[in-house]
Amino acid sequence: MKRLRTQDNGKNIVSARLTALRKQCGYSQRDLADKLQLADFDVDKNMITRIETDNRYVSDLEIKALSEFFGVSYSYLLDGIPTAEDLKKYPDL
Repeated sequence: MKRLRTQDNGKNIVSARLTALRKQCGYSQRDLADKLQLADFDVDKNMITRIETDNRYVSDLEIKALSEFFGVSYSYLLDGIPTAEDLKKYPDL
């Protein structure tokens, strides 16, 4: 039976894109956690760290929250394929 892991044995496929978005916005992991909490999402710095280091699974609800917070599409977060709207907001994707 296949385990739900990335090719390099990671636990999520959004880690690199979350890191890229966070850095493009100029946020530290703590800043991002604080801003997500202010936007009423239950997130802490350790959660961000574990996602970015590929040591934590990411739920569909968390992907939805990240998509809403950053204003990017699911296709970018999940597949790395930015939409035209994503590129308008974040040209370096």
